[in-house]
Parts: sequence; structure tokens; C-alpha cells
Amino acid sequence: MANHQCIREWLKVLYLYPILTQSLGGNFEIMRHIALLLFFLLSTLVVQSQEQPVLLFPNGAPGETVKLKQVDDLSGNKVAGCPVLRISNVDEPTLTFYPAPADRNSGVTIVVNPGGAYNILAYNLEGSEICKRFNSFGINCVLVKYRVPRREGLEKHAAPLQDLQRAIAYTRAHAVEWGIDANRIGVMGFSAGAHLSAVASTNYTERTYPKVDAFDEVSLRPDFTILVYPAYLSGEHFSIAPELKVDANTPPTILIQTQDDKNYINSSLFYYYALKEANVPAALHLYPSGGHGYGLRNTGHTVNEWPFRVLSWLRDIEMMK
Repeated sequence: MANHQCIREWLKVLYLYPILTQSLGGNFEIMRHIALLLFFLLSTLVVQSQEQPVLLFPNGAPGETVKLKQVDDLSGNKVAGCPVLRISNVDEPTLTFYPAPADRNSGVTIVVNPGGAYNILAYNLEGSEICKRFNSFGINCVLVKYRVPRREGLEKHAAPLQDLQRAIAYTRAHAVEWGIDANRIGVMGFSAGAHLSAVASTNYTERTYPKVDAFDEVSLRPDFTILVYPAYLSGEHFSIAPELKVDANTPPTILIQTQDDKNYINSSLFYYYALKEANVPAALHLYPSGGHGYGLRNTGHTVNEWPFRVLSWLRDIEMMK
């Protein structure tokens, strides 16, 4: 049974918590039943509206020779009182399309990449929950389940980059079928997923996997990039990591960062400076506290407003009206 904190968080996501609190006089038992009913109804609608997962490489992902058994783990540390679904042992990367409601579809699409140090994927915290929230803003989402853990003998991002590039190509090739704009497809990532998004945004001129089908004939360049508490972007001597090839054609980028994310604050600072030096349209929102790995759950910090800063920025760069 869902605990009190998780139900409160879920109602807050739907902006219903203050309404129900006032109208029901704080009767949590009634709120719990309403929340569970809403969850069931909306879950049914989501399952009916979203596409089923699509194998990115129907004949097997490049270089995969050992079959892994996927592990789904809900037993680890919670965030804002709610469990995090940690997925590991992924050898069959997929994408799942989350369409915006038809009457609010802006045409904008975000390809979402969860984090997890390239060892696991925080699949609900930085994946499905993100897609559902941005759907409510009229934005379509594509959730990528890329390969983890790190492959021995390869750079940490090598196999995931193949998966993300293929996901971008597949999404752009299906723009008409999915009712999205092929020229307004961006990437969003969290922690390691933000590093992956940055690598894809600066290495789009060369496909890193063998061509699969005609879908691979489209551009791999994201139209914009959203990096939330990114990891691994900083290099030595106040530089960015060598795999990041920032130039004037790098997509417009927004970074969300907190000052107390001490292990990774330099990722955002150094990357922002590199973008500025290359004259790339960029925004950096630096908050005093909030740490790392919060997704969009309410942790009691100002940084929890970040989705609205992203929406404003998308309007500033004329991706949304």
C-alpha cells in the first residue's frame, strides 16, 4: 500500500493536494482512497495512450554477445519518501513514446535519459515521472532505456551513446506518424544521463553504430538540450571532458544545478563556460541547495521549480509558444 508521503507527492504532481486538503478538512483516509482511484484511472489512460516499448536494435544491440537478465530493484534509498526503481543489466535498449494529450500537443518532443552512474537507471525518478509531468505541459516525451552497466573495455558512454543516437533517429523518422515536429526534438538527461545527452549534443555528425534501416538516414542533432544536475562534464584544469566537442553548432542548452551538489557542480559551471565561449545560446540556473538526484519530486528546496524554468526557456528559444 502506498505510504502517506508518496500519496501526498503524487497529489502534488497533479496540483490536487491543496484543493483536497481544503475541501476534505485534511481527512487523509478519504484522500488516500481518492488518490488510489485517480492513480488507477490515470494509469489506465497512460497505458492506453503511450506506445509499447520499441527495441532500438531489433536484431540485437551492437557488440552484445552475453545475454543479461534485467534486474528491477525498488529496495534502495528513497527520494522524498518514495521508492526509486533502479534498473540494471540492460542489454536490449528500448524507447517508449509518451504522447502529449491531443488537445494540448505542442509538437515539441523531449528524449529523456535517466541517470545512475552508467551502472543502473533511475527509471521512474528520472524517467517515467518526468515524461508524465512534461506531457501535462503539452510536450511529448520519449523515454530511453539504454544499456547498463558499463561495458568492459569501452568508454562509459560508448554503448549508451549508440542507443541514444538510434532513439533520436527513430523518433525523428516517426515524426509524422507520431504527430510531432521533426525540427523540435531535444534531449534531456539527469546525472549520467545528462552527460550522455551532452555527448550526443556535441557528437552528432557521425553515427556510432552500424546503420540498421532507413530510419538512420535522418539527422542525429538534437534541437535543444536540457541537463539536470549533470555529472562527468568537467575535465582537468577548468576544462570540459574531452569527449564533449562544443562548437558554435552545439544545440541551445539549459543547465539545472545546485551549489551543494559538491561532486558535480563543476560539470555545470565548466560546461556553461564552454558554451558561452562558443557563442551557443545557454542558460544556467544555479540554486543554493537541493543536492543531487531529486528528479522532480518535492524535496523542500527551491530547485523543485526547475520544470517551470525549462518551460520558460523553451519559449525563449522559440521552441514553444
